[in-house]
Amino acid sequence: MLALLAAGLALALATRAQDSPVPGSRFVCTALPPEATRAGCPLPAMPMQGGALSPEEELRAAVLQLRETVVQQKETLGAQREAIRELTGKLARCEGLASGKARGAGATGKDTMGDLPRDPGHVVEQLSRSLQTLKDRLESLEHQLRGNVSNAGLPGDFREVLQRRLGELERQLLRKVAELEDEKSLLHNETSAHRQKTESALNALLQRVTELERGNSAFKSPDAFKVSLPLRTNYLYGKIKKTLPELYAFTICLWLRSSASPGIGTPFSYAVPGQANEIVLIEWGNNPIELLVNDKVAQLPLFVSDGKWHHICVTWTTRDGMWEAFQDGEKLGTGENLAPWHPIKPGGVLILGQEQDTVGGRFDATQAFVGELSQFNIWDRVLRAQEIVNIANCSTNMPGNIIPWVDNNVDVFGGASKWPVETCEERLLDL
Repeated sequence: MLALLAAGLALALATRAQDSPVPGSRFVCTALPPEATRAGCPLPAMPMQGGALSPEEELRAAVLQLRETVVQQKETLGAQREAIRELTGKLARCEGLASGKARGAGATGKDTMGDLPRDPGHVVEQLSRSLQTLKDRLESLEHQLRGNVSNAGLPGDFREVLQRRLGELERQLLRKVAELEDEKSLLHNETSAHRQKTESALNALLQRVTELERGNSAFKSPDAFKVSLPLRTNYLYGKIKKTLPELYAFTICLWLRSSASPGIGTPFSYAVPGQANEIVLIEWGNNPIELLVNDKVAQLPLFVSDGKWHHICVTWTTRDGMWEAFQDGEKLGTGENLAPWHPIKPGGVLILGQEQDTVGGRFDATQAFVGELSQFNIWDRVLRAQEIVNIANCSTNMPGNIIPWVDNNVDVFGGASKWPVETCEERLLDL
C-alpha cells in the first residue's frame, strides 16, 4: 500500500511539473458536470487564483486519485473473479455431460463470454486464451463421444472379457457346425439304399401319371375297393351275392396282400350241395398253395406271403383237366388231369376268406385267410396269357363276365370291412 501511495505521489508531482503554466499562455476553463468526477475521470490540476496549491493539498489530491484507482482495481478483480467462477462452472458441466454420454455439451446455459470487462488489455487477452482452451477441450470431448460412444462406458477389463467370450462362442459354433456336417454325411450313407428305393417308386408313379395324362388304355376301376380280413377267426368273411352257372372252363383272378404265417389261409372257396370243395384256393400250414376242383388237388408254385400286393390268376378247363397259375402276370406253373371232364356245378355259395365244410358254413379258423383282397373276377373261359399280363400291369380294365368285382355284389360279415383302394397304385408303393 505504501508503494502504491509513493507511486501516486510521484505521478502527481510529474503531472504538476508538466502542467505548470508557461509564461504568457492562457487557460480555457470548461464547466464539467459533477458526475464526471464521481465516475473517476481524472481532472487536471487547475491553477487557482491566489497562487499555487500548498504541498499538503497536492498530497491530498494524489491520495484521492490513488483511492479511486484502488476502487477501480477492486471492481475489476471482482468482475474477473466472477467470470472465472462462471467459466469453471461451465467446464464442470461440460465434463459431467461428457462422462454421462450426453451429446451437445455446452449447448445450454447463459452466454456470458461477452460480459467481461475489456479494460485493462491483459485481462481481455487472458480471457481469450481461457476461452480458446475451453473450446479445444469441448471439441475433444465431442470427438470422443462421436468416435467412441460404443466403448465410452465400458472399462478396459470388461471389453477384454467380452472379446474372450465372443471368441469362445465362435469356436463353439464352428465345432457344432462340424458335428452337424459329420452327422449329415453319416445319415446320407445310411439312407442311400432307402433313397434309391423311394426314387424308384416315385419314378414308377411318375410314369404311371404320365400314361394317365396321355389318355392311353390305362384305367382306374370304377369300384376300386378291398375287403379287409385282419384276424384269423371263423367268423370274418365276405360273400359274393351272385352264384355260378355250370362251367366247363374258368379263369379266376384277384389281387391279394398277406403276411400271415404259417400259410395265408383260404382266399376263396365255392361249395355246392354234395361237394364243399367244388373250387378252392388254399395255403394251409406249411403246405404250398393248392387249387382244388371237385376236391381234386393241384399244387401251385406261388409265393405271396411277403406282405405286398400280388396279382394271382388260375385257369382251368374240363378238357383233360388243364390248369395254369400266374403271379403278377407271369406264368409260374401249368398241369393237367385236375378233375378232367368234370363240369363246375351251378347254384353254389362263393365265400371270400373262409374254407367251407358245408355250403356257406362250418368254417375252420385255422384255414381262414388273413390279409386283404381286391378285384376278384371270374370268367367262363381260359384267358390268354397276354390278357392276364395286361390285367396284372393295370393297362386293361377287364371285369369278369360271370362274377365282376363291384361293391353291391359283395357283403362282409363278422367284423370284415370294405375300404376304398387302388391296388395298382398301392402295388407301385410296394416296389
